[in-house]
Amino acid sequence: MLKAILILSAITLIPALELRASIPWGIFQLGDTVTWPMVFVVCLIANILLGFLVFTVMGPVFSFVRRWHWFDRTIWPRLEKTQHKIHPYVEKYGELGVAVFIGIPLPGSGVYTGAFGAYLLGLDKRKFAIANVVGVLIAAVAVTALCQLILHGVVADDSMLAQLMLKIKG
Repeated sequence: MLKAILILSAITLIPALELRASIPWGIFQLGDTVTWPMVFVVCLIANILLGFLVFTVMGPVFSFVRRWHWFDRTIWPRLEKTQHKIHPYVEKYGELGVAVFIGIPLPGSGVYTGAFGAYLLGLDKRKFAIANVVGVLIAAVAVTALCQLILHGVVADDSMLAQLMLKIKG
């Protein structure tokens, strides 16, 4: 069981995959080892922690890249200008917008890009924490529900979605 938890956590940490891949992997590949609620909880916790980690690391990363003169002189002023323009809207709609972006289980969305965008837009740590948890929960429920529908035959086996998910199974 520990091996299954480590595999699920490792898949969740892969950029662009996150729990959108680890939940189907766990349900279809590891279904005989761990239950789907365990898959859900492990992937949910791993993805939430990943979001906090990425958001927290953004400060030191930008401090490091700002040491390069060309970045600090050409790119950073543009980022700051954009931050100042968008900041009132981010303060008003920030958590909800970031949560929806993180929660949509599509490629290109998720905690990596959500944390990066939230940091660049100047969302504070508390608001990002709320958006991260809500967004990851939305994605985890959506992906788990879809997997359960496929597993129980509600989604036809010959549908494109089922074939995509079932490729994982075998």
